[in-house]
Amino acid sequence: MPISLLVSSGTDNALCTWIFDDSPFSPIPRPLHSRRGHAAPITSLDFLPVASDGSDSMGKWILSASKDRSLWGFSLRKDSQNTEFSQGNIKHKMKKRAGVKASTVQDELKVSEITCMASCLNRDGGMGTAVKGPVWSNQKGASAEALNATGWESVITGHKGDNCARTWLWGTRKAGRWTLPTHDHTEVKSVAISPCGTFALVGSAAGSIDMFNLQSGIHRQSFPIRVTPAQAKKLELLRAANREKGRFEILAGQGKHTDAVTGLMVDSLNTTVVSCGLDGKVKFWDFLSGKLTYEIDWSNMCSITGLRYNRSGDLLFLSCDDLAIRVVDIETKNIVRELWGCVGQINDYCISQDGRWVIAASMDSVVRVCDLPTGHLIDAFRLPSTCTSLTLSSTGEFLATAHADGVGIDIWNNRSLYTHVPTTHIDENSIIDVSQPTASGENGSAMIEAAFEANDSNDIETGLTMPIEQLHQDMLTLSLMPKNRWQTLVKLDTIKQRNKPKEPPKVPKQAPFFLSGAMSKSGDQDGHKASQSLEESRVSRLQLEGQAGSQTQFSALLSSGSECNDYEAFIEYLKSLSPAKADLQIRSLEPVMRSEHNELADFVAALTQRLKTKRDFELVNAWMAVFLRIHSDTISSIGEDVDQVPGGRVLLKRLGEWKVEQQKESIRLSEMIGQCRGIVGFLRSAR
Repeated sequence: MPISLLVSSGTDNALCTWIFDDSPFSPIPRPLHSRRGHAAPITSLDFLPVASDGSDSMGKWILSASKDRSLWGFSLRKDSQNTEFSQGNIKHKMKKRAGVKASTVQDELKVSEITCMASCLNRDGGMGTAVKGPVWSNQKGASAEALNATGWESVITGHKGDNCARTWLWGTRKAGRWTLPTHDHTEVKSVAISPCGTFALVGSAAGSIDMFNLQSGIHRQSFPIRVTPAQAKKLELLRAANREKGRFEILAGQGKHTDAVTGLMVDSLNTTVVSCGLDGKVKFWDFLSGKLTYEIDWSNMCSITGLRYNRSGDLLFLSCDDLAIRVVDIETKNIVRELWGCVGQINDYCISQDGRWVIAASMDSVVRVCDLPTGHLIDAFRLPSTCTSLTLSSTGEFLATAHADGVGIDIWNNRSLYTHVPTTHIDENSIIDVSQPTASGENGSAMIEAAFEANDSNDIETGLTMPIEQLHQDMLTLSLMPKNRWQTLVKLDTIKQRNKPKEPPKVPKQAPFFLSGAMSKSGDQDGHKASQSLEESRVSRLQLEGQAGSQTQFSALLSSGSECNDYEAFIEYLKSLSPAKADLQIRSLEPVMRSEHNELADFVAALTQRLKTKRDFELVNAWMAVFLRIHSDTISSIGEDVDQVPGGRVLLKRLGEWKVEQQKESIRLSEMIGQCRGIVGFLRSAR
């Protein structure tokens, strides 16, 4: 029986299907399926952090806020998992407002536009949370024991024109219990959550900072700490006495920002709170006492519009209205880098997980990527529309951007994970114009295809470059290759497994009506063969194409290096390969060991020789890890008949030499690091 369906779309960015019921018949359709998104431009994006490293949800979820007063959670893996956070029973409230346009009432009943947000899943309750009760009612609704067992709110947002921050539950995708007001009753300008997931901080337009407990909703601290009128008088007398003696000590109750607080963060140990504001000051507060411990004053130079914190390097990244991003070491309180180049206001910026890249979007519609160690601008592209918000996944795989004239989120692949990307400095004339991604992926390149792209012979890295040769033969030297390249090589099997289709394409059970029975049988057989051929992945086809052209050079360099006992040319060639090609070449090593000279033993000898020179330490270990994983079966089978296989004895000897050298270098390195840590700990300790 045919089913009557109606498909509709509108200005609310929703695609809905409606079904007409036949029994009982109804002329009014009922909703069947829908796909929705933001109905207005997006104002804020943030990749959701994960509760633990290595979690399956790493880089999967994006929190998105829009001018349509909604908060969404978008999945990068499955569109059907996209969900709007519930703000309570709005339809029930709408019925109480008779005679008013429905859409107008619905907009009024939602909270105002989200201007800032923060999240931490360390105490998220998930689907089984015990949090219950009306939304934003400031009612506990559950015992402390139940909340300790199941968790509580994990997302906090600030809203335009609202003096209260609001909490949300990520697990159930709905509004939470608490509204967290600012002490001076002015608009919320910045929010943050402590890394433990227990405390929320709220910064106001007038400069106050308040801290709340997310489990109970109770106010726990102010920065600076609040003082009574009697205490204020005593502090004023003490301040006057210190001024006469020429001492300038920061007392309790001092240090409040004189303008809007634009950034907040808590360090990894919950000992220090850092804030910045439009008054041009960066303030360091004691987490427990609320006392100001240190202050950086840039008021004569600029105002500070934003703050980002990189936990791996303990670095603060501060955007300023003079179009610079300044990097401050949280331990020394000194500026370690200034990044210039943005033209127009800095709309948003983010930091890579390892703290190496700073990605910024400005009013000139250009997205810039800066390399922090060198301070160089290494990539820049201009978009048709101004980017208003961006965020980078914790894995470094995806960059998400939102634009001024669109309601969607654009996802960009990080090509440096799959192929070599030059990291030399570029000038403003090198900025290219690119189009925004499309939902179908048209005119884009797949990730695995990018891994096998041929290097452009015209791509010559120019400009001043730092010498990367070893400074001293006893110094352990890294390759200065991007960290993601060798990490991708080690985890390439996992990447391929994730990209594999769950099941092969299905062949139609019935042949078309115009084919005869005999033809349909042959057609089924052909379809079965076709489905088997489709099971071969695109990676395999690309590998076979690249094998004929590059395997000869790989084997020739390895063989010539073995003859003259100099593997320099071979190592340099191996370094030039992309992770996918390097994996392919290691797999293609000939396992035949009838003679003493074989490719497996020569490959181990090449890595051992490189390890002895103390160069390319991380790359050599990554190559050896891949080698042992791929050829472990061949190596383990040698022990059964080692006397009958001459090449097997040589391979085991080479592996023994590698083990000795690796242990020797590991012991030397651990001793030196231990000595350095002891000296640094002694210098930093209070004496």
